[in-house]
Amino acid sequence: AKNLVAAGIADRVEIQVSYVIGVARPLSVCIETYGTEKIDRQKIKELIEKHFDLRPAAIIKHLDLRRPIYRQTAAYGHFGRTDIDLPWEKTDKAEMLRKEAFGQ
Repeated sequence: AKNLVAAGIADRVEIQVSYVIGVARPLSVCIETYGTEKIDRQKIKELIEKHFDLRPAAIIKHLDLRRPIYRQTAAYGHFGRTDIDLPWEKTDKAEMLRKEAFGQ
């Protein structure tokens, strides 16, 4: 969601991912933009499915979740932090998403 907002695709994004036990790929991906989307919501969903591997093992690998960094997040939370380097706070795909969404 953070990459989509950074790309200017929407001002607010909430993504809900649902899984079934024994199946790696999500059963569903639901997007809520609260009316702030700048492109069609179906296109946003297609961008997510194309550029983000949402299988649990891929998420663990991409976010380096096996690295013991969680002591730093025990106080003051783990979202929206800029004082420590957290992989889920990166907007490394924003430029690519912007180009594909708006053809720039």
